[in-house]
Amino acid sequence: MSGLPDDPAEREALAGEYVLGTLDARMAARVAAALPGDAALRAAVAAWEQRLAPLTALAPPEAPPPDLWDRIDAAIAPPAPRAAIASPAPRAAIASPAPRRGWLSSLGLWRIWAVGATLAAAAFAGLAVLPRAPAPRYMAVLVTDQSQPAWAAEVMPNGGLHLAAMTSVAGNRPQTPQGRRMQLWGLPPGAKTPTSLGLLPVQGGQMTIRAPSVRPVKDMLIMISVEPPGGSPTGQPTGPVVFFGRLTAAGES
Repeated sequence: MSGLPDDPAEREALAGEYVLGTLDARMAARVAAALPGDAALRAAVAAWEQRLAPLTALAPPEAPPPDLWDRIDAAIAPPAPRAAIASPAPRAAIASPAPRRGWLSSLGLWRIWAVGATLAAAAFAGLAVLPRAPAPRYMAVLVTDQSQPAWAAEVMPNGGLHLAAMTSVAGNRPQTPQGRRMQLWGLPPGAKTPTSLGLLPVQGGQMTIRAPSVRPVKDMLIMISVEPPGGSPTGQPTGPVVFFGRLTAAGES
């Protein structure tokens, strides 16, 4: 089957990674080639696109500064020539041999230098306005122990963490058990114990943590546990961990 796994759970996970853009180029090409003739795979991809729709609102487009091209034009424009100052014609004098023109006084050389300086200025101006390579976007889909996606998490440019509840194919969203609270945890690579990132809203929806107690990084494990109304009394998860996922770079090969 075009080199794709036969196990339904593996194919479901593969469809999710394809939509997220975390597959390598070869596997992504295999999935794309299999889609036209694989109705089940197309349905899985369409379902993941619907579940991950909240992520499209996390990265609004940014327009370039309106004066960008004016700055470029001003940076590369050659300097205007100064007006020549008229001087009275010299009186007749005893003729003397014209001095030898050294290479520093060569008009052609100075013209070449002026052109070269202009080109160099243009090159540096171009380097100054070239867009920098975008920083990788770290995202995670928090799933249940049945591999059902429930939350979408993304690291914000300022280092914060944004969490959005996802809607299942049946139209359901993650719910907080009656009389309990769901608590968010982060476990960076190499850490022994997780750190609390805060309590989730009772009604689900979205949550933004602008200054997490632990900086979100690649491969950090994000978890949600069920805790008492005021949160964990021990500083560690005391109830079951019901959702979990790992931060990965979108489009990473």
